[in-house]
Amino acid sequence: MGVPFRIVLYARDQPAANAAAAAAFKRIARLNDILSDYEMDSELSQLSRTAGEGKAIKVSDDLWKVLERAQRLARRTDGAFDVTVGPYTSLWRKARRERRLPAKHLLDETRAAVGYEKLQLDPNHRTAKLLVPGMRLDLGGIAKGYAVDEALDILRAQGIKSALVAGSGDLAMSDPPPGKKGWRIEVAPLDVTNAPPLRFVLLANAAIATSGDIFQRLEIDGKRYSHIVDPRTGLGLTDHSLVTVIARDCLTADSLATAVSVLGPSQGLQLIGETPGAAAHIVRKSGKTIEEVESRNFAKFCETRRASSLEHSK
Repeated sequence: MGVPFRIVLYARDQPAANAAAAAAFKRIARLNDILSDYEMDSELSQLSRTAGEGKAIKVSDDLWKVLERAQRLARRTDGAFDVTVGPYTSLWRKARRERRLPAKHLLDETRAAVGYEKLQLDPNHRTAKLLVPGMRLDLGGIAKGYAVDEALDILRAQGIKSALVAGSGDLAMSDPPPGKKGWRIEVAPLDVTNAPPLRFVLLANAAIATSGDIFQRLEIDGKRYSHIVDPRTGLGLTDHSLVTVIARDCLTADSLATAVSVLGPSQGLQLIGETPGAAAHIVRKSGKTIEEVESRNFAKFCETRRASSLEHSK
């Protein structure tokens, strides 16, 4: 899926730890073969190659679960989250390599192949149909979270009660480390002068994901474009921001972090408020102003509740 995965666990002995970690990494590797759009032979890539052929393709249980959840969130966000964004992300990956913006005519031509309503799922037969030629699915905003969840489930099945699995900025954890109240996780800071102070959360049996443009971005003529593309416009986001979401599972945290990045603070916090168990923290730089907002329930996860003038959601 284009990112490294890391596992921290506590076990009764080294052989048990090695066996559990090996089983979890094997599950991650298997999911990469199914969900990655970087692998030409993955199940996802093979499905994308059927675009416009009018074929309903039977998909695996794993791919079905991810696609079904993705489409559910796409409907909730009116397309702000959309896994059919692949044609756009291909243009922006090339743009970052070549350090120049995608040509407008290419963005215009690509628009016809993007739109969650063009992905048709049949729950009775568990098939997927890509209705328009040129479609390409990109699960970058949800697949890592699912893989993290699945790896943690494998560790639980191996008898590991206390573990953390990380896939880049997506993390899920079970019980706390021995003698601790929770896993101490740093909320990613914005890489600008006068950024808000570091914050830490304590989590157990939960997940956290962060989306932003710190490591993947394109800068042209002083303007910063994120690797996160707004599916509704085809353009990389220009807000310099970090969105951190806490949720009950990592698939939810991962996909919500992407959706909130696209929606922006106001609509994003409304989405978080409508999602049971979810909380969010948003920090962004707009012009010379640094804005920090969070959902009302985010503070309860924080290691220390610092006094601030944060704006809270209702």
